[in-house]
Amino acid sequence: MLRKRFSRVFWTSLLTALASDAGADERPDETVVMPAVEVVGQKHARERIPGSAHVLEQKELESSRVFTVNEALRKIPGVNVRDEEGFGLRPNIGIRGLNPSRSTKVTLLEDGIPLAYAPYGDNASYYHPPIDRFVRIEVLKGTWQSMFGPQTIGGTINYITPTPPQHFAASVGLAGGNRDYFNGKIRIGGHGMLLDYTRKQGAGARDNVSAALNDLNWKSVHALTADQFLTLRANYFTESSMVTYSGLTEAEYRLLGPRYNPFRNDRFDARRLGLSATHELDLGKGRQLTTNVYYSYFSRDWWRQASSSSDSQCGRGFLEQRLAGLPVNVDACASIQGRLRDYEVMGVEPRLRLPYSVAGISGEWQGGLRAHFEKQVRKQVNGDSPTARSGILVEDNLRRTQAYSGFLLNSIDMGRWTLVPAIRYEYIAFDRRDQLTGRGGSNWLDRWLPGVGLLYRPSSSLTLFADIHRGFAPPRVEDVINGIGTATEVGPEDSTNFELGFRAQPDAALRLEFALFRSYFQRMIAVGSVAGGNLPLSEGRAATTGIEFSGSWKGAQGPYGRATLTWIPIAEQRDVFRQVLGGTPVPGSAAGRRLPYSPAMQSTAAIGYARDGLDLQLEAVYVGSQFSDFGETRRAAAFGNAQIGEIPSYLIWNASLNYEIKATRSTFFVTVKNLADSTFIVDRTRGILVGIPRLIQAGVVQRF
Repeated sequence: MLRKRFSRVFWTSLLTALASDAGADERPDETVVMPAVEVVGQKHARERIPGSAHVLEQKELESSRVFTVNEALRKIPGVNVRDEEGFGLRPNIGIRGLNPSRSTKVTLLEDGIPLAYAPYGDNASYYHPPIDRFVRIEVLKGTWQSMFGPQTIGGTINYITPTPPQHFAASVGLAGGNRDYFNGKIRIGGHGMLLDYTRKQGAGARDNVSAALNDLNWKSVHALTADQFLTLRANYFTESSMVTYSGLTEAEYRLLGPRYNPFRNDRFDARRLGLSATHELDLGKGRQLTTNVYYSYFSRDWWRQASSSSDSQCGRGFLEQRLAGLPVNVDACASIQGRLRDYEVMGVEPRLRLPYSVAGISGEWQGGLRAHFEKQVRKQVNGDSPTARSGILVEDNLRRTQAYSGFLLNSIDMGRWTLVPAIRYEYIAFDRRDQLTGRGGSNWLDRWLPGVGLLYRPSSSLTLFADIHRGFAPPRVEDVINGIGTATEVGPEDSTNFELGFRAQPDAALRLEFALFRSYFQRMIAVGSVAGGNLPLSEGRAATTGIEFSGSWKGAQGPYGRATLTWIPIAEQRDVFRQVLGGTPVPGSAAGRRLPYSPAMQSTAAIGYARDGLDLQLEAVYVGSQFSDFGETRRAAAFGNAQIGEIPSYLIWNASLNYEIKATRSTFFVTVKNLADSTFIVDRTRGILVGIPRLIQAGVVQRF
């Protein structure tokens, strides 16, 4: 009986929303304001989300003077961000205990549009825009993810770019610091158009690591009619970096120092073009049709003499020297490999919002469809000298992905209660062709992903929420189809995710949010070196359980504070992880052992003082210890490759000072990252990588 009643309300509300009169002749006079392309939205919108949702506002990003997107995301509970080269070029983002390697289990969006260069076929972050491009960051978890995807297990991150001003506005920012740091930014806009350019350069966390970025963006908003808007975006990004792929061996770290890096011939060069258009049609009475059309091209060439601390590319003797902790001469190695990649992505995605009121029940339907296409061209060229940029072509692979998806979500308001059922469907077709041998193959998969959330608002200052949803992460093309074109048995990552929590604002100055979560993985996929030692693709059952807390307090002027805490006591293997092909057990894997790269405790907290244009802030970032392999290896071999072993906990301090002169619209700032100049390990997947040393930066922003 209850199911029939729910079904009647479900379909009646949808039909009522579709049949409601959208005629312009009966629409009352109203001012149409183009909404931003948001995932979470402002406070009033957040209260409708049956799950954890956080927003980093522009003020918080500016007062902290964040150096990288890693630093920004650590301010959000549940997010684990692992550094790599020290410049934030390729962040490794994990959410709620998921392995952060290459951000493969996270959906990344920019203004609601897919940001990754191959979110379906190879969701690995070898490209990420500089944090300077954005004015706001939204992080969403729970059932609401059903509207996005394809990754719906951990969370969705949406970066918001500035809204073009209607009247002339401009700003110029300059900053410099130690380790050859320079950051220059200019932003100019008016009449619904905005142009900004960022030049960012400096040294990384190790010797012979440096980067130079150029980021040019254009955004414009056009009112086509009184109820139609068109937003156009164009971006061109380049990166030229001296950066290696290999970490340190255990002996190199101990005997030659944490900053040692002999690979001065390694280079990473990339460029990306992104284009998108968003058409928004106001249908009246709160109804809206939004259509995104997007295209991106990403190309990167990574020339390197070693891909890990166990790589014998330069010969066995060269590797033995590294394992012994002896300095090596990379110019004597007559070998370099170019990993050359080109990606094209395009898609179209219409989304419809339909508020309704029927049988005394009000609510809102949201639905959308997506057609998405990816093309990967992957080549490897082996050169015969340390600085060669050409050579013998040993790999030429073409990979294509077609994906079609849709979602339907209904927010049913019943006074203090809101019920939110949702469903998402994904269909993905894969194709792989070896253009050297002519062999290839195709495969496909699909999934229905249901979810439901519940909200209860006992008062205007408290919201309780609970949700359950099916999580999904598609496999890579290379995992579904092997090198000779044979379809393998690997499937997508599947999970069931639960969440229970509250949002509270006892007064205007204090905000609190708490969530208890649990995820059970029917299949968790471990790719490559995630398992320690560059093992083949593996899978197994797993579970995570934890809590998230965030709180902030800020008066009109004077002292303020904020804190986040993530505690994940359970991040365990539920059985032995095994290689997908052959079923060989992963060394050390066993039921009950902790998953790699899942620290039990993380916290970021800050205290500050803001008054009369002055803003002082001191921040502490703590990351607990973690394992780097499935066997919970604590002590690394003294002369081993360092890819397995415990990563100790670490605590770093950051400080910032801002002073705004309102009369001249100038802001001067000084910031220090890693105040105590601590040395700490952040990663072992390809050998030891360390975090940034102390960075001291100062600058000025002038607004016009």
